[in-house]
Amino acid sequence: MFLLLSLCMFGLLLRGEAQSRASLWKENDRSGRCQYTFTVPSPAESSCPQMSGPEVEGLKARLTMLEVLVARLSGGETQLPGGHQGPGARAQTELQETLNQAVGERNLLRGEKERLEREVEGLQRRMEEMRIETERLRNRPCPPQTPVVPPSQPLQDRGPKRPAAGSNPMSHLMTRPNRQGDSSSLRDSAWEYGAPGFQELKAEVTEVPAPDSNDDDTGCGVLLSVLEPVTHRKADNIAGKYGVWMQDPEAVSPYGPNMVWRIDAIGTEVRQLFGYEDMEQLSKGFPSKVLLLPELVESTGAALFRGSLYYQRRRSRTLIRYDLASETIAARRDLPHAGFHGQFPYSWGGYTDIDLAVDQKGLWAVYSTSKAKGAIVISQLDPHSLEVKKSWETNIRKNSVANSFMICSRLYTVASYAAPETIINYMYDTETSQGKTVAIPFRNKYGYNSMIDYNLAQRKLFAWDNFHIISYDLRLGRQQAN
Repeated sequence: MFLLLSLCMFGLLLRGEAQSRASLWKENDRSGRCQYTFTVPSPAESSCPQMSGPEVEGLKARLTMLEVLVARLSGGETQLPGGHQGPGARAQTELQETLNQAVGERNLLRGEKERLEREVEGLQRRMEEMRIETERLRNRPCPPQTPVVPPSQPLQDRGPKRPAAGSNPMSHLMTRPNRQGDSSSLRDSAWEYGAPGFQELKAEVTEVPAPDSNDDDTGCGVLLSVLEPVTHRKADNIAGKYGVWMQDPEAVSPYGPNMVWRIDAIGTEVRQLFGYEDMEQLSKGFPSKVLLLPELVESTGAALFRGSLYYQRRRSRTLIRYDLASETIAARRDLPHAGFHGQFPYSWGGYTDIDLAVDQKGLWAVYSTSKAKGAIVISQLDPHSLEVKKSWETNIRKNSVANSFMICSRLYTVASYAAPETIINYMYDTETSQGKTVAIPFRNKYGYNSMIDYNLAQRKLFAWDNFHIISYDLRLGRQQAN
């Protein structure tokens, strides 16, 4: 390369005949590097005069240009005359900027990683503190319970036996199951409140016989007692360990009033709705209709009313009204602020965050919200649009009870889903916006009651107890204010 450039200089300097008398020498310099030397005699001058200023400046300019050309060809110094940068300089600048940006991003990521590590350490410390606090509370002696005065009940010889005298009807509520779904050595969760502060309704209860089917009376009253469970069928496989079964109190064509419906709630693809002509066909296990629902079902909180199935869409707070006649979704709406998929379930778990119910007063939703801090919220729904018409917030936590049902606009909660002999322990009246503790005996015959609903068509409790489809006869009474 140096030889080529030197030849260029040589060509610029040669004039006339002097070109033919030029000579070239090649030898190593003191450092061992090869060096070329050209000798060109002047064509007109016998001696070399001293070079003038303009000549020196011109020579310097030519040498500078040669140096720039050499730098551009070799990829070295790329600064052009006039301060402009060549392609090599621009590429080097871009590479440097990219490197600086990568270093900056690396430093940011390193800082973010350190911040997340600090947050994880803080959460771990908080979890440990909560675990210690839980152990402390678990080992703390239980506060004395306020005696519960059950309502007077005539014909006690006809109803179930009450807890023995002197025993605490709440004593079985003071522990929790070891884990959700564990059916061995199950114990129920305690109420997460101190001394009960519920307002007692001052009332006198008298028994009322069930009205005739042609009577215009709605048959409303307070719950006096729940009789022994009657078993109708046992599920055939594991999919029927949990489930929900229903009957429409206001059936719509093409299905008659005796039609019974069932959903098995085990699995991640719960969408089959089985229909039976009557209770006899249900007990035999012969469905006459199987519908495939367009949206997956969450848990055991579905309900039937006026020809529509109402249920919660899986992994959401969305409520769906499915029209049985057209086999299409007639309405859908989110239940405002409702917890879902394990945020506020019943004590047995099963993603029972939203429980729909039907009684003499219409369609209801039982759930909780973050604002309510886990306490049960009751909302009356428009059965056509699913809009919330009115809501009530109670004083009892949803995860402290096993299940609930609505009768005559009153909410009743069941203390245990597993204890063979438990109680209905709380009642909330939406007409007076008052709640109170009660102690109505209730039996879990098969040890894992995952669904309890009042069925207005038969005026019984329908339940699903550990693979078994069962029902309970009820005794209601009129409430007469003093």
